Amino acid sequence: MADSTRASGPKKTTAPAAPAKKAATAKAAPKKTTRSATAKKATAQKSAATTAKAPATKATTKKAAAKKSTSRPSSVSAAADRAGGERARRRSTPLLTGPSAQAPTSAAPAARTKAKASTTRRTTTRKPNLTVVPGPDGTPPTAQRTTAAPSTARRRPPARRSTVSDRPAAVRRPDPTPAPSGTPDSGQALVPGLAEMLSVLLSAGQLTSRTLGHAAGAAAGDTWERRFAETLQFLQRRVKGDYAVDDFGFDEDFTIHTVFPVLRLLKDHWFRIEVRGIENIPAEGGALLVSNHSGTIAIDSVMTQLAIHDAHPQGRFLRMLGADLVFQLPVVGDFARKTGATLASNADAERLLRQGELVGVWPEGFKGVGKPFRERYKLQRFGRGGFVSAAVRSEVPIIPCSVVGAEEVYPMIGNMKTVARLLGAPYAPITPFFPLLGPLGLVPLPSKWIIEFGEPVDTASLGPSAADDPMLVFEVTDQVRETIQQTLYSVLVTRRSVFF
Repeated sequence: MADSTRASGPKKTTAPAAPAKKAATAKAAPKKTTRSATAKKATAQKSAATTAKAPATKATTKKAAAKKSTSRPSSVSAAADRAGGERARRRSTPLLTGPSAQAPTSAAPAARTKAKASTTRRTTTRKPNLTVVPGPDGTPPTAQRTTAAPSTARRRPPARRSTVSDRPAAVRRPDPTPAPSGTPDSGQALVPGLAEMLSVLLSAGQLTSRTLGHAAGAAAGDTWERRFAETLQFLQRRVKGDYAVDDFGFDEDFTIHTVFPVLRLLKDHWFRIEVRGIENIPAEGGALLVSNHSGTIAIDSVMTQLAIHDAHPQGRFLRMLGADLVFQLPVVGDFARKTGATLASNADAERLLRQGELVGVWPEGFKGVGKPFRERYKLQRFGRGGFVSAAVRSEVPIIPCSVVGAEEVYPMIGNMKTVARLLGAPYAPITPFFPLLGPLGLVPLPSKWIIEFGEPVDTASLGPSAADDPMLVFEVTDQVRETIQQTLYSVLVTRRSVFF
């Protein structure tokens, strides 16, 4: 009994239920605490991982804000820092991929450095500073732009424009990325293809000028370059006023470079003038040339002047004596004086002859020019022989001149005397084409011309006092007239045709 009581005694002492339940609860409580700690640890690890993925720029931004609050910089610098921090925060967003998302912390210092540099440049100096700012990962801006994903490029906000209006153009970095097609760049033309079109037009112009130059050279020979150079020199002299005009109004430079080139076309290609006896005109000294007059319009005088200048070895100029009516006309008078004509008077003729000039006179006057076609090549009266007395007093030779072909230029078949009287003209011609065809009737017919200069008549042996002898003057006048008439007949006999 005792043993059983002893045996059961310890059982009664160790059997309380409440302490056992408390112990089990105590054991279970650590287990629950361990599980909750494990869950908290896992949650902390997840949050740490999320925090590691998040940009660490917030701490840098907070530090920059703390520094700004303590140092209180200028408003421009503060705005630049805020813009730089915002730009760095946006560039380091988790959505970004590539090198810019791996090192986002370097964007804020770069932006702050750029803002400080712009502030320093604006406050201290405006000298251009060409600096390429690298990206957050140390790569050029082109690499960052090209490595960004298409979705990121669409979400990226546009770059902020500079507010400094006086910033030099050299500081603005050109974008090395080629602009898309259709978008004009700063060095690209606004109109697409304009540069190519201008280049094509320039090439076509150069080709055309070369072609025309070769064609002109082939047509005019090797003298076209010389003529072009002479024309330029003439224009330069006229602009500068570097030309001479004598006492009678003769402008040699104007006559050679303006009048003669036009008349030379008629002389060489229309009338095809043939010159004979040019050796009878002296090389120097005064001489009086006496010629027949014809043609309805007095163009035989200017053709004779050009023929002598072109055919004579010394290129002598013929100073023409004209009637009063020529110099009374407003335009024709000035033109005649510039080309070497002067008033037909003994005083002017003697003055020119004593100066050693070659003087031309047409004694028939308007009677020879305005005679009808049926009286062609018949000399009219030479007047009272005033030209002979001028040549005798000046002691110069008289050279007879015969012109064949001028009578057929404007064949005069009638004379409107009433119209001539109203206009104050010596005659009003009627030709086969004028006034029937109007202005077309003024075109001369292409007749073949022959100009022959006879042997000079000596007057120096007569002496100056012989000019006062009327019988001697009439005798010399008839001798010159008969020489010209006989020469006209002889040339007409040898002429093959009027136009050939």
